[in-house]
Amino acid sequence: IGKDTRISCYMLEMAFASGVCSMGVDALLVGPLPTPAVAFLTRNMRADAGVMISASHNPYEDNGIKLFARDGFKLPDAKELELERSLTDPDVAGVRPVREHVGKAFRIDDAPGRYIVHLKSAVPSELDLDGLNVVIDSANGAGYKVAPTVFSELGAEVTAIGVNPDGRNINRDCGALYPESLSRIVRERGADIGIALDGDADRLMVVDEQGAVVDGDCLMALGAEDLIGSGDLPDNTVVATIMSNLALDHTVARLGGKVVRTTVGDRYVVEEMRRCGFGFGGEQSGHLVYLNHATTGDGILAALRLLAAMQRAGKPLSELRQLFAPFPQALVNINVAEKRPLATLTQTTDLIGSIKKKLGGDGRVLVRYSGTESKARVLVEGPAHDLVRSCAEQIAKQMQEELS
Repeated sequence: IGKDTRISCYMLEMAFASGVCSMGVDALLVGPLPTPAVAFLTRNMRADAGVMISASHNPYEDNGIKLFARDGFKLPDAKELELERSLTDPDVAGVRPVREHVGKAFRIDDAPGRYIVHLKSAVPSELDLDGLNVVIDSANGAGYKVAPTVFSELGAEVTAIGVNPDGRNINRDCGALYPESLSRIVRERGADIGIALDGDADRLMVVDEQGAVVDGDCLMALGAEDLIGSGDLPDNTVVATIMSNLALDHTVARLGGKVVRTTVGDRYVVEEMRRCGFGFGGEQSGHLVYLNHATTGDGILAALRLLAAMQRAGKPLSELRQLFAPFPQALVNINVAEKRPLATLTQTTDLIGSIKKKLGGDGRVLVRYSGTESKARVLVEGPAHDLVRSCAEQIAKQMQEELS
């Protein structure tokens, strides 16, 4: 059982551990660690399951639970629904043990060290980070201890920010969602790169030495270039979601590869990778999965792989990132009280249809509800920034009116 740094994690950690022990199972508590660390430790310690208590990039008052099977992969939707139903199953009480058969809880003090060794093994042994000046923003979240340690032990000069969690400041104006402070500090320090994690450190955003933000799509393009160049990308295929910019497909094609798309969510990216034998994929939001090294998105590991590629190329990130030129894209988020099926919003669907005709083959429209928040997301891509912004705002406004 791992957790991020939210104040509610103390309560939920104890509650979950108590429930586990009440069923005759031992609970191994690893404390605040990234989500990918829990996935790794579940497999590394031969545990039967792993639990991460975290609401990821959400504000501190939210919380959630991520579940991993004994192989370190997230449970499929059907299994999670089965577990949800069992929570209210009266038959569970009949199998609950008593007396000496209840479980025990243990603190695993060396868990961070195990994970750090695992991360360092993802960097080729002949490479190190000596001479690199790195700024790391841990979002006052789960990576606040291990992230700076990893980069320092590999030789980088590290400036660490977002490493003072108080239970309420996780993701607050920092981390992957708010890279502005990171960009400023990178420029002020003359750093080679800035790395921003989110609250549970399973995703990242990167800032180049000039302060420009590099998103997950560009990082996937750079990862594809590195892996295709070394012959280490199975079937020369990158797995991305429907949210990724169309320019990713064009860029990977120029490199001699292709992009396969899934629905939104890194678990669906991983499921497709496992099903087809692919090795690399991710999301525009910064979840990057190197399946040879991890079973889920890992922001720290992805940053290490990027730095290794920079070292091999001998070029700054500002030069490497020119490989990827995104199509103009606008994303508008709107708060919703209920998630009614889009097909029932007739005026919105009519508007979407007319905008798709206007864009023709030069763009696309994607409207979906968030899986973690009470929000709808409207994405429009097209030939011009002003056009896609206007179209996205029109759709968002119409959707809000119908939902209200």
